[in-house]
Amino acid sequence: MNKLKYAFLALGVIATLQACDQKPVKDLGTDDFTSGKVKFAVDDSFAPIVGQEMYIFKSRYPKADPEVSYLTENHAVNLLLNDSVRVAILSRDLDTAEINVIKRRSLDVKVLRFAIDAVTLIVNKSSKDTLTSVGELKKMLNGVGDPNKTIVFDNPNSSLVRYLKELSGNKEFKQKNIYALKSNKEVLKYVSEHPGALGITGYSWLVDPDKDYASYVDNIKIVGVKDEANKKYPDQYFKPSQETLVLKQYPLSRGLYIVDCSSKSGLAMGFANFIAGDVGQRIILRSGLLPDNMPPREINVRSKL
Repeated sequence: MNKLKYAFLALGVIATLQACDQKPVKDLGTDDFTSGKVKFAVDDSFAPIVGQEMYIFKSRYPKADPEVSYLTENHAVNLLLNDSVRVAILSRDLDTAEINVIKRRSLDVKVLRFAIDAVTLIVNKSSKDTLTSVGELKKMLNGVGDPNKTIVFDNPNSSLVRYLKELSGNKEFKQKNIYALKSNKEVLKYVSEHPGALGITGYSWLVDPDKDYASYVDNIKIVGVKDEANKKYPDQYFKPSQETLVLKQYPLSRGLYIVDCSSKSGLAMGFANFIAGDVGQRIILRSGLLPDNMPPREINVRSKL
């Protein structure tokens, strides 16, 4: 009997230790599709388009109260992995290791691509350098090229820098003529004031800019880019547009994803459905980015005028 008691006691201790080893799932709250409060961690690269989507979403659903923080990609992903937020808007999907971290908390991971952005090269309005190639961009990012041309981008921890590192194969940008600033607005300001600079930013910052940085956009030009590896258009230069993105002519593009780890039919899922639905996709269409699902155009045909 004593042995049996000790056996039950040991099993109880093991079960308690296993329970302590697992982090408790936080309270999921009382939000639903169109109301309540949820924290969103959003890649700062997409602040213009996400801001527009949030504005229309809240005007349609006044009881919805999303709390949005615009951050670097690294910061947003870390908050997601630390369970400080359950929803993030990023320029990439999560990798297997990141998904496993979240699943260990007994949470589901739902990822939805809702748009395609163009990584855009910009120069000062007075610059004559309005054309380049993917090959030339890779050389510049690896320190091979004109050392007098300054290259600027938004932030060392941004999704844009990760994209450029993957494109160039260069894990660290240590060249003296390559600078990381603090934000996309600073990139636009710098290029607008320096004729010898090449800026790299997201396309949504250049379409219908807010008043506080519209003057910078007025003083820059978009660079045409060719991709020597493109079998159809190896010698043609393209600027970002919805047409060049959908035809895969413009070579520097990336997806926009909403990552929902809330594991419930709440406000995160409601916003995801909105941004991927007809109204949300039309907002993206008007912004100049490429919607993931092109909204249909309805034509009314009348027999008589």
